[in-house]
Amino acid sequence: MQTIQWFPGHMAKARREIQASIKMVDAIIELVDARLPMASSNPLLKDLIGARPRLLVMTRKDLADESQTKQWLQKFEHQGISAIAVDAQTGSQVQRIIPALEMAAKAKREREARRGMRPRPLRTMVVGIPNVGKSSLINRLAKRSAVKTGDRPGITKAQQWVRIGSIELLDTPGVLWPKIDSPEDGYLLAMSGAIKPEILDHVDLALHALQFLIRYYPHLVEERWQIEARSYASYSLDEPEGAEAFLDLFEKMTRMKGMLMSGARPDLERMAESLLRELQTGKLGRVSFEWVHGEE
Repeated sequence: MQTIQWFPGHMAKARREIQASIKMVDAIIELVDARLPMASSNPLLKDLIGARPRLLVMTRKDLADESQTKQWLQKFEHQGISAIAVDAQTGSQVQRIIPALEMAAKAKREREARRGMRPRPLRTMVVGIPNVGKSSLINRLAKRSAVKTGDRPGITKAQQWVRIGSIELLDTPGVLWPKIDSPEDGYLLAMSGAIKPEILDHVDLALHALQFLIRYYPHLVEERWQIEARSYASYSLDEPEGAEAFLDLFEKMTRMKGMLMSGARPDLERMAESLLRELQTGKLGRVSFEWVHGEE
């Protein structure tokens, strides 16, 4: 596995802007991907947020394994973390965010009331890694196209305020951390689409995705490609024999889909793009890249 380092200049600038602007806000909404809520939570944000009330919003719940999302919410509750799961694209559960945010900031509101301070809009910063749905969520809450959206990382390049009832939301560019220490987390982020695909080898990433699917969701692989996926469960890409077995399987899958180049050679790059697209869009089925039992 390769260690991923990706910290474009606009992200370094965004981090400085967040650090400067956080003094103006009362609360934080941190968005994470419901499919990988730990790997998609930025450790730099914890230091920047400090003691401010925080609401953890797990987006993309429509793409995640329902049983795992339920277990993650239970785990966060046990840890004393306010968390909800939503689908920003369809708006499912989005209406719960403002009440949940007000509940998270209840103690702060009560302190201000005791000091005789008049109620004012709760200034809230929306933070999260790239491509986790911040702009889509804000537009759903605002019930209009208040901020620009897109299906790739890096759409939001600058901060902007959006007023929604008693809340003022500050949209911020997605920020990754300078170095992802865990190669496994890096691959998970890339599989989910949080990291631009061009910084990784597509075939290598697709092989890791295939290995993950065979270990955790073999039925999805078997249904999609009509192969005996479970017979590969004991192999690992970290071992020469396993790497060869997965590559042979991937070539077989490529031929089965008719993705061939001149000379009847399998077009592995094209197959890799297809597999990753189906995985990221939910065409393969609902998948969670992180399981709660793996965090115990």
